[in-house]
Amino acid sequence: MTTMFALHDFPPDHFLNREFSLLAFNRRVLAQAADERMPLLERLRFLCIVSSNLDEFFEIRVAGIKEQIKLRSNATGADHRSPHEVFRRVTHEAHELITEQYALLNDAILPAMRKEGICFYKRSEWTEEQQAWIHSYFRREVMPVLTPIGLDPAHPFPRVLNKSLNFAVELEGKDAFGRNSGAAIVQAPRALPRVIQLPRELTDVDYGFVFLSSVLHKHVNELFSGMTVLGCYQFRVTRNSDLFVDDEEVKNLRTALQGELPQRHFGDGVRLEVADNCSEAMSDFLLQQFGLNHEDLYRVPGIVNLVRLMSVPDRVDRADLKFPLFQPGLPKQLSGRYDMFDSIKKGDILLHHPYQSFTPVIEFLKQAADDPQVVAVKMTVYRTGTDSVLMEHLLRAAQKGKEVTVVVELMARFDEEANLSIAARLEEVGAHVVYGVFGYKTHAKLMFVLRKEEHGYRRYVHLGTGNYHPRTTRFYTDFGLLTCNDEIADDVHEVFKQLTGLGKASKLKHLWQAPFTLHANMVESIRAETEIAKAGRKTHIIAKMNSLLEPEIIEALYAASQAGVTIDLIVRGVCCLRPGVPGLSENIRVRSVIGRFLEHHRIYYFHADGEEKLYLASADWMERNFFRRIEVAFPVLDSKLKRRVIKEGLKTYLVDNCQAWDMDGDGQYRMKPSRRVRTCAQDLLLGELGEA
Repeated sequence: MTTMFALHDFPPDHFLNREFSLLAFNRRVLAQAADERMPLLERLRFLCIVSSNLDEFFEIRVAGIKEQIKLRSNATGADHRSPHEVFRRVTHEAHELITEQYALLNDAILPAMRKEGICFYKRSEWTEEQQAWIHSYFRREVMPVLTPIGLDPAHPFPRVLNKSLNFAVELEGKDAFGRNSGAAIVQAPRALPRVIQLPRELTDVDYGFVFLSSVLHKHVNELFSGMTVLGCYQFRVTRNSDLFVDDEEVKNLRTALQGELPQRHFGDGVRLEVADNCSEAMSDFLLQQFGLNHEDLYRVPGIVNLVRLMSVPDRVDRADLKFPLFQPGLPKQLSGRYDMFDSIKKGDILLHHPYQSFTPVIEFLKQAADDPQVVAVKMTVYRTGTDSVLMEHLLRAAQKGKEVTVVVELMARFDEEANLSIAARLEEVGAHVVYGVFGYKTHAKLMFVLRKEEHGYRRYVHLGTGNYHPRTTRFYTDFGLLTCNDEIADDVHEVFKQLTGLGKASKLKHLWQAPFTLHANMVESIRAETEIAKAGRKTHIIAKMNSLLEPEIIEALYAASQAGVTIDLIVRGVCCLRPGVPGLSENIRVRSVIGRFLEHHRIYYFHADGEEKLYLASADWMERNFFRRIEVAFPVLDSKLKRRVIKEGLKTYLVDNCQAWDMDGDGQYRMKPSRRVRTCAQDLLLGELGEA
């Protein structure tokens, strides 16, 4: 296993800060919402995605920084910035980003939507008929589920759920018991819709909406009979949501996780969002209740949870304001009715999602569950959703008496509860459920089917770069490979042995595996390219991933660049490498592609003196993926399929001049206008692989 390095071994000015890079990524996403060439309702979606991303950023990343500050830790990243310095800049940039986000919503997107007949009515705009309907709705649907809590010695400040919608109410007067606390809290149950659609006959547009916050503001006085409401302010607190499970104390991971999960909703406060009309006295009071400072306060001109607007595009039947519909295609060998096992025996099958359908993967497991010749099924589960059809096929396979083994990753962030439920259901039908190796997340995407055929057992496997999640395969770009190659199957079988049993790691024939060989092989491949360049021969490295942070990989890339290796990096999100720096990285280009689909596949290409080594992987170039996760990178051995991956997954993105952002050495991204014909990688692939 590769030995971990010390950060001080590398110059700090070689690295960009992870948190700043993550905020830069969200600026690129926000730019999609600002792009008037985008369909209007998709612009709204991108705006909501920024909010969702920022929620997790505060829940995990900012929470971690604040924890370091609280513990007076001097821990730093590769750039050696102190937690205090990082927090100050992150806070400043987050405030700026959120200000720009709300300005875009209020000044551009909502007015444009109104012109298209999609209107969010303010209270001041409600007609008498609308007011009557809304009041009836409040009395019938909202008021019965509200529990206003007056603040006094007998009613302390309530526990407020993470990211829930709440209202702080300032009051005057005495109640029936003579109490006069001056304040109350109203919590909006999550069962209530945050966006309410008005009946068509009550509006002058096709789609008229009001916000739950507006409805409650208008009628909050009815919750406090006989008292005067001086102010009503919506607020939302974001809490530390990272789970802590002590690997030295835990005896049973599943039991420990079940005990820890309920506390996630009540972690330490990290951020307080309030409406911009909130009084200084009330905002100070709320900050005090959550143990926060003024820099943690975010005043917003609108609703405090923009993520809730994500449902609006699905409720509006306007195809002209959304991305065009498309039908994922199928490889030629899977046209018509097909037997998965016969098809795979004829040759490896490469699937490029979402341009090509995920159905063959589902069908592979379905046919394995129903085929009497199939003896055993093994699968890793990281994220699959709460109602996954794949899980139903696994359950049926176990019920039919097949040996079903499922490695469920219980620590998949924000999917822990779903995975606990899946594990329980599988155990009920007799499947073998294991939780991998404690201390290492099982992130590899593997499926293994053992089938008894005429000449003995044959193994069929599926390896992927993305999760076994049928819903996300519609908008995440990923590759999947179906094969019955004996040596690949040997390797996959060996990985499952490690995950379910005990013993030393065996040498694999084709797969590179973390935490054992993946990092060392990646570094060695980069260094081999460096030596080839020094010998004056052709070299090229192309790598596509979500994130690039790992310092030893970055330093190896710098050395390769200095030797003359041409390096193209397509990094969707966080990148701590500094490209194009004289004397350090002149030969490195970094670009990020942001578009309709979330770029998710990891592809690693090395020219290798003409051999052209190509690996697909579940792993980014991050320390956690190399050293704290179980990952695999797998080769594409079929020459035609290899050419497909190079063309579809790499070269098409390198010529994109429509959705690609080029990064400079200071971490700034620019979309360079092109005078050439516009080339959009995602549109090209839709045209080539999808169906009309």
